Formats: sequence, structure tokens, C-alpha cells
Amino acid sequence: MMRREDRLVQTALTLLTTGVLFCGGCGFKDDPVSPQQVLPQAVPDLQVEVTPKGATLSWSYPQKTMSGEAVEEIDGFELFQAEIPEDDFCPSCPIPYRTIIDVPGGYLVPGSEKTAVYEVNDLRPGNLYYFKVRSKSGWWRESQDSNEISFLWQTPPRSPRSLTVLSGDGENTLQWQPVTELTTGEKMTVPLQYQLFRGVDGKQVKPYGTPLTITSYRDTDVKNGSRYTYQVQAENMYTHGIIVGPLSESAVATPTDQTAPPVVSQVDALRTDMGVKVFWKDVAADDLAGYRVYRRQAGEAPVQVAEVSLPYTLFVDQNPPGGVLYYSVSSFDDQDPANESERSVEARAE
Repeated sequence: MMRREDRLVQTALTLLTTGVLFCGGCGFKDDPVSPQQVLPQAVPDLQVEVTPKGATLSWSYPQKTMSGEAVEEIDGFELFQAEIPEDDFCPSCPIPYRTIIDVPGGYLVPGSEKTAVYEVNDLRPGNLYYFKVRSKSGWWRESQDSNEISFLWQTPPRSPRSLTVLSGDGENTLQWQPVTELTTGEKMTVPLQYQLFRGVDGKQVKPYGTPLTITSYRDTDVKNGSRYTYQVQAENMYTHGIIVGPLSESAVATPTDQTAPPVVSQVDALRTDMGVKVFWKDVAADDLAGYRVYRRQAGEAPVQVAEVSLPYTLFVDQNPPGGVLYYSVSSFDDQDPANESERSVEARAE
């Protein structure tokens, strides 16, 4: 049996040949145009984005004819749609395309690309949908079929609720309530998973990580001081596809550095004519900002007597009280407020 596109080409050739015979003596000297010169190439990139509200189809305008000539205008597109109940799906059966949707075309600017978009909103739950498209460049000038796309449509799950995020040092911990219902309020009867979305420092949220089967997540791939925005989406898993629900409300967190630098070691204190010299070994830390020196007398609590900036590791207590004194040193970082280490072992100055 002859395919439809082959019949179209044969019909076009017949019309062109007939035109030449009838106009042989009418004064026109133009050579007949081959169908390959006017038929657009098939659309190669029909694709679909399924959302909780429906589906968005998109494809590129053909740039060339079958013979490689530039296409200046596409008159329009024919979008073929088939609807098959999921329970009646037959993998080896032909796709029953029964609906043809006319989509407007337009002119093409040489050297530029153009995309056609069509929204499909009248979808019925429990059905598989198939689509293909043909482009037209004039009467009886219809391209071959595009690639074929298909998807399942079901009532989506509702969005996750009560999303919370707790920030820590180099991590954010998320939690949300489990989803148990569809957007219509019906109880779910199929497996469910969750897709996390994340945006950094005000950028748009995008899918992040692999789907989860639990209702919590510990995000350790973060940078302290950056602002993170999270959303979660529920996904129902059917035999013939995944149905996604609406995104949850946003939750925002900024992890902060809560780790102090290492404890100072090797502290010594020595009385001199200038006062008590206190010195120590320097600390290795990327965010180190300086040191704090503490002094105490016997039977009293330590009191901070100095703050020493980098790179110094020496402090001279010029007016110390008499008697035995005890000195200790801590390190602190560049956070606001600063994270301070524990005080060192005390050094005694007599």
C-alpha cells in the first residue's frame, strides 16, 4: 500500500506535468519545479514538556527543502494527535492518529532559527498521548512526518507541604510532610518519589540531585554565606510514565561558619623590665583573624587583656599586677560574630 507522503509526491508530480502539457503553447518558458525543491525537510526535534496543568509541544522550523534549498516561509503545520487509554495500549499496534490540529507558520529570517510552540490542555487522565507534526510550504507541499513523541497523562499529586530548612555549618537540612493525595483530593494508589529543586543566591530553582523516596534531605554541597532557595515536587510513578505535581512553597537558608580555629599551643609567659611577655605558636586556619590573650590571678577567673592581629604571636602586658599571674590565649576567625576557640593551657609568670 502506498504511504500518504508518497501519494502526495506523486500527485504533485502529476499536477506539475499536466500543467506543462496544457501550457506548452501559452508562452511560459520556466522549467518545471521538482517537488524536492519545494517540500520542507521533516521536523527532527519535536519535543514535549509535561506540567501539572498539561503539556507544551515545541519544534524547530525546517531550514531547508528536501533538495537543500533554503526555506523562506512555512505556511503552517499539521499536528497529529492520538489518544489511547492506558489499559488498551498495544505496543505492536499502529498509532491511531485521529485528530489533526492546524498550527500557523511564518517567515524565516535567513541564518536564524525559529521555534513553534503549542499548548495542550484538554488532556484526560488515564490516557497515553502521541504526537507528530508535518510542515507545509504551500498547497499540496507537505513534509514527511517528524519524530514521534508520547507521554502519559494522569491527575497529578498535590504539592508537598510544610517544607522547612535548617541551616548549619556547611549544610542545610530539609524536611516536608509526605504527600498522600492527588490534586483532586483522591488518595494515591501508586508509588511516589520526590524531586528537590534548588537555587543559589537568587537564581532560578532547578532540579537538584536524584529523586528521593523519603521526606528529608541533608544538603552538604553548600558554601557558607550563600543563600539557598529550595522547593520540592512530588512525582507519581506509573507503568507508562511519571506524573509530576506542583512545586511546594519555597524555603530559604544561609549556612554559616560555626567552627572555631584550632586551640593555641605552646604558650609561654616571661616577666621582663618591660612587663610580662606572652608568646605562642601560630595557628594554621584559612579563616584565622587573630588571637585573644587572657590573664588571671590565683583564685580569680580569666579576663581578656588584649586582642592581637595577624601575623603577630606576641603580646607584652606592660602594667601587670604583682604576684603570680596565669596567661592563656585563644584564636578567633573572621566571621561576624567571630567563632572563638577554647583557651590554651595556661602559662605561669612569677
